[in-house]
Amino acid sequence: MDPLGDLLDGVRARTAAFCRAAFDPPWALRICDKAAIGLASPSRGHAWVVPDDDEPTLVGTGDVAIVQGPEPYTVASAPGVPPTVFVHPGNRLITADGVDITAETRFGASTSALGLGSAGIPALRAGGSTGPAPRFTGADGPTVLASGTYDVSSFVSGRLLATLPTVVRVSHEQVQSPIMDLLHSEVDRDAPGQQVVLDRLLDLALIATLRAWFARPAADPPGWYRAHGDPLVGPALRLMHEDPARQWTVAGLAAATGASRAAFARRFTELVGQPPMTYLTHWRLDLAAEALRNTEATVGSIARQVGYANAFALTVAFKRVRGTTPQLFRAA
Repeated sequence: MDPLGDLLDGVRARTAAFCRAAFDPPWALRICDKAAIGLASPSRGHAWVVPDDDEPTLVGTGDVAIVQGPEPYTVASAPGVPPTVFVHPGNRLITADGVDITAETRFGASTSALGLGSAGIPALRAGGSTGPAPRFTGADGPTVLASGTYDVSSFVSGRLLATLPTVVRVSHEQVQSPIMDLLHSEVDRDAPGQQVVLDRLLDLALIATLRAWFARPAADPPGWYRAHGDPLVGPALRLMHEDPARQWTVAGLAAATGASRAAFARRFTELVGQPPMTYLTHWRLDLAAEALRNTEATVGSIARQVGYANAFALTVAFKRVRGTTPQLFRAA
């Protein structure tokens, strides 16, 4: 698997809360569901993504926005519109005056429970002339917004998230993928296995959006992403990701890619921003951290899985780089 694939592998939509909702302006949703990543894409109209500590981002028709959590943010018809509905964990919807309207609106229910299809799309109206009390609108509202959330189960995915701004916006022209069209089509169906299909389509939507964002002419992607396409460094990165436990050396990686040791080391450091062995160490320790968090394997077993001879060797490297021992990391 390539580096981007490895980092995205732990970012998954599971039983995704994907839905389409129609809104009459002014409207605003306060997203406080603590999801690691959210996706928003207007199929009609526009929306503003308003983080608490960052500039608002306008998302137009067909654009896709990826928003980093778990800190709360607002999605609204315009910046400054006060939220009338608050989206909490479990897709519970609470109005500004504390009324739980989850069952009434069904906005937070799973897509299969919405009973979509020929009956149309139930949607939430937040704001408008009727004041703060939400009500249903038709699917032909001025703004139709698709949204979904993701879990991040993999520790190594944090390396990817650390390279992203709070809001990643990619225009419809840049995405160049039919995934969002497929999502909109699937949400209108009521067929067996629909939840699994939606989860996988959301995964693909995230990947397509991030690939398009990194490929922008004005993008400044991380070094490992740029290096992936390099004929010299790219194969070396794939080797390290595919077999981190192998006792790699700079000379061995250079030989595997058909370059001299000096030329390989210089090119790798230039593109990735780290020497080959430093990158390998951080990759191994990311994998070790994930195993410590998500498995009950012993430290010695994890050490051998990621390329260290024993628990002591892993502990020394872990403490040097992360400032704590594997045991204390797991306990925390």
